[in-house]
Amino acid sequence: MSETPKSTLQYRFDGPEDAPVLILGPSLGTTWHMWDRQIPELVKQWRVFRFDLPGHGGAPAYPVDSVGELAARLLATLDEVGVQRFGYAGCSLGGAIGAELALRNPQRVASLALIAASPRFGTADEFRQRGVIVRSNGLDPIARTSPERWFTSGFAAAQPAITDWAVQMVRTTDPGCYIAACEALAAFDIRTELGAIGVPTLVLVGSEDQVTGPAEARTLVAGIPDARLAVVPGASHLAPVEQPAAVTDLLVRHFSTAWQPAQDTGQHAIPAPPVKPVLAPPAPTGPVAEIAPAAHQPEAAVRPDPHDTGLKVRREVLGDAHVDGALAEADDFSGEFQEFMTRYAWGEIWARPGLDRRMRSSVTLTALVAGGHLDELAFHTRAALRNGLTADEIKEILMQTAVYCGVPAANSAFKVAQRVIREETTPQE
Repeated sequence: MSETPKSTLQYRFDGPEDAPVLILGPSLGTTWHMWDRQIPELVKQWRVFRFDLPGHGGAPAYPVDSVGELAARLLATLDEVGVQRFGYAGCSLGGAIGAELALRNPQRVASLALIAASPRFGTADEFRQRGVIVRSNGLDPIARTSPERWFTSGFAAAQPAITDWAVQMVRTTDPGCYIAACEALAAFDIRTELGAIGVPTLVLVGSEDQVTGPAEARTLVAGIPDARLAVVPGASHLAPVEQPAAVTDLLVRHFSTAWQPAQDTGQHAIPAPPVKPVLAPPAPTGPVAEIAPAAHQPEAAVRPDPHDTGLKVRREVLGDAHVDGALAEADDFSGEFQEFMTRYAWGEIWARPGLDRRMRSSVTLTALVAGGHLDELAFHTRAALRNGLTADEIKEILMQTAVYCGVPAANSAFKVAQRVIREETTPQE
């Protein structure tokens, strides 16, 4: 296979060239081979297009840290091979890409299936913490625990070959691309946009999925105007691998009946496949609201209030839990100070383009050591790890402060930073 440009993705086709195209999107840490057991049946009706995420499955390691950019790279790949309109089924991160396509490029998506998906995957803090673990320890801790997240315990015990395959898939992923994908999931949140997904949508979830389970699936169904829910018994997060026949049957039924624009797209129950997935009651059908074109903006627009930008940057750097705690403690006495910090420290300074966040964290750590601000040093050490500094780099920054800020100040700083680094970089078994 020739080298894939940065703007496109590694892919493969299966099935007849004159058939309509059905795209299968993988989850984080997997490759297109997660769909192998669906291919024999799907190629009877469709030309199946599968792709690998950057740095997965031997794909070139060009990191992407937003779901929107992953969707853009997929569209660039499809444009390159002449595919305009398609059906799309994606699992987990692959599902997020499908939802993004349906929102931003609805004219390209004929029908959609979201598997083990969610309008928001956990919390931003969880995924940024996972990035810190990978940056500090490599992918082995994530790889060893992946079967627990992906499969039911009974399946993992009964299928050791598949369990080993899952571990190796993660181990062979490029760490930088994995971390970038965690950033993409940390920032992904379409909870307020679900009503704008206007294509027929199957929401499929394993009954035992502890990552994005039935509750998240029902949120998708409640928000998407033309959505139906199928719950597959005995399956966890990677339902296409654990219950391949049930998932294949559901995909065939959905894309066979929900692809034609002339057909009724109202919500109907999906006929049960052989393993009898539990079908939830359909969500009420409603028209998709027409979105009015944006009003013309004058050339000299008023400068936006930096508070909203500041709050976004503050959350991304310090984490939702920390910011929520600080804001919750604010009262009539301290509330204006919290507003001040959000607007000026985070919206005016941290949001400036002149330095990246790694550099800003380095400067901040040095200043906090010089000022003896150990409480803030603790949460900014945590922020530095999430901004991409390694433990060794933080050590070198503190070594330098010993020369320019004094040995006693650096000694106190090392004790604080050591504790935080141990907490943040120790894998959770």
